Amino acid sequence: MATTAVSSPFSARVNRIEVSATIAMTAEAAKLRAKGIDLCDMGMGEPHFNTPRHIKDAGIAAIEQNFTKYTAVGGVPELRKAIVKRHATDFGSNYTPDEAVAATGGKQALFNAIQVLVDHGDEVIIPVPYWVSFKDIVEYAGGKCIYVEADEDQDFRLTANMIERAITSRTRAIILNSPCNPSGAVMNPDDMREVLLMAHRRGIYVIADECYVYLNFTGDTQSAGSVSEAREHLVIIGSLSKSYAMTGWRSGYALGPAPVIAQISKLQSQSTSNPASMVQKAAIAALEGPQDCIAEFRADYIRLRDQVLADLTRIPGVRCARPEGAFYVYPNISAYLGRGGLKSSIDVANRLLHEAHVVTVPGEGFGTREHIRLSYATSGAVLKEALQRMKNFFASV
Repeated sequence: MATTAVSSPFSARVNRIEVSATIAMTAEAAKLRAKGIDLCDMGMGEPHFNTPRHIKDAGIAAIEQNFTKYTAVGGVPELRKAIVKRHATDFGSNYTPDEAVAATGGKQALFNAIQVLVDHGDEVIIPVPYWVSFKDIVEYAGGKCIYVEADEDQDFRLTANMIERAITSRTRAIILNSPCNPSGAVMNPDDMREVLLMAHRRGIYVIADECYVYLNFTGDTQSAGSVSEAREHLVIIGSLSKSYAMTGWRSGYALGPAPVIAQISKLQSQSTSNPASMVQKAAIAALEGPQDCIAEFRADYIRLRDQVLADLTRIPGVRCARPEGAFYVYPNISAYLGRGGLKSSIDVANRLLHEAHVVTVPGEGFGTREHIRLSYATSGAVLKEALQRMKNFFASV
């Protein structure tokens, strides 16, 4: 008797994606924490600072003044003006409010931009290591990921030549992320400019994820939006989460050509609609208010980066590229693979969690298998304890 194959009850597009590696590890850590286990958390990419007082006050005032109704899908005019003005002041760009859309976090802006620009069979160039969501969002849209391996010996720094070699007649978009999550690598300004102009000449879109743009330690903070000649094929994804310690507020935006932004807004109108109204008021306060907090955050991250790098060098066999931005290190732990039953970075991360009680994220989620990601957005004391626990764990393998 013939049997009928049982198909998945879920759509093909949702079956193409996986749960975020960061979220999965955070959920596993939460289970241990609920049992009373003391964890050193270097997993979630989240500032350890509180949202600045003037930003919180603006959100509270909005609620008290009953600014709690629907707004325009892409944000109130005052917010879109604040977004373009802040970007122009800091990076010399010349966007207009109709070239900006506010979103519920930078991730939503990125998701919408990829859904708008990428169709089935389109190729999207993604440098490796990459942020966990790039791959899945592209595949959800039906696109094909074309991976470009950055050179670890050069601190994972991406060059224009690497990108150019990956371009084909099917290339629809290039995703850039500088500073990079997870490696902390920062593109050389000349290489970034060359990629932008090269893509523009060929009609290829560059989607620049600039979530960590203000956490650049090189002293040369840069935005792809500064290259005005390429703006016709450029979409910038921005976020207030890391710059202003506003992760839970969910405030992000996209800047780009007006026709692209209009399509992003159209898609948003059929999904989440406008960002929370009171969050929009807080975002305006962040963008228009004092910017001292950014410099303070950046200075502390540099200090913490240097501390964690120094501690990592004390673990035999572990080597680590020097990050120039963001708040992550991406150490290579390949010296321990094949020892003590460790076959991949997933094994390393799981055992660090359950045996050493240190939360990390395995490199598989970022496109490599020989690394783990550590967030140093925490206190110096937690870092010291975490690295000592890691040292003890690796010594026992």
